[in-house]
Amino acid sequence: MSLLLSPLAAIGATVLAALAAMGRVALFAFETVTHLFRPPFYGRELWIALVQIGWLSLPVVGLTALFTGGALALQIYSGGARFNAEEVVPSIVAIGMVRELGPVLGGLMVAARVASSIAAEIGTMKVTEQIDALTTLSTHPMKYLTLPRVLAATLAVPVLVAVGDAIGIMGGYIVGVTRLGFNEAAYLKNTVDFLELWDVTSGLIKGAAFGFIIATMGCYYGMNSGRGAQGVGRATKAAVVAASVLILAANYLLTEAFFTS
Repeated sequence: MSLLLSPLAAIGATVLAALAAMGRVALFAFETVTHLFRPPFYGRELWIALVQIGWLSLPVVGLTALFTGGALALQIYSGGARFNAEEVVPSIVAIGMVRELGPVLGGLMVAARVASSIAAEIGTMKVTEQIDALTTLSTHPMKYLTLPRVLAATLAVPVLVAVGDAIGIMGGYIVGVTRLGFNEAAYLKNTVDFLELWDVTSGLIKGAAFGFIIATMGCYYGMNSGRGAQGVGRATKAAVVAASVLILAANYLLTEAFFTS
């Protein structure tokens, strides 16, 4: 009997551990949000986080979007040629970029860059007892370290997504005009005619959600980092993995909510 129950016990323990971890993350996120409505506010930390998360992430997001838009145009043209539907390239590139590829790829690239950085920075502060020093100085660590980064990511990632969308569409336009023989005016007209405001808005909402996830995961794993260099390394890795998986899961849930009747 024990041989039969052992696998079930292991599965149950794994499920309970996963649920407990989800609960801890949810409580951490809730506590972070509550600090938004209570002074003091650290505007300088928010500005620094906006620069680090938003401005410094722009090159990698822009390059990713540019090449993605170009590759998407080539793929859609190749597939559409089988059905004599090459003219759909401009509209599908635009819709695909603003609805899915722009927010998701942008979020994943920011997660790789920002979640790891935040987790490593805060984890190192914990290891070197700087967080304990903040508490000694009557400064709440979550208000000083977590809230500015979460708020900055929530505000900055939608802007990065919007810029990435524009660059991705431009990448598709460049490939379409120079490689696939599209007329410049016709390509732009098809892009504008088939792109709706909700397509763009839904992508920006996804960007805000992804930004919140990225910074929350980075701060959570940084705050709960183990001791020593290995602990910081594990926290950094866990933050990137968790942020990436949650971005993909949240993308599905938001797409289900936005585009199914």
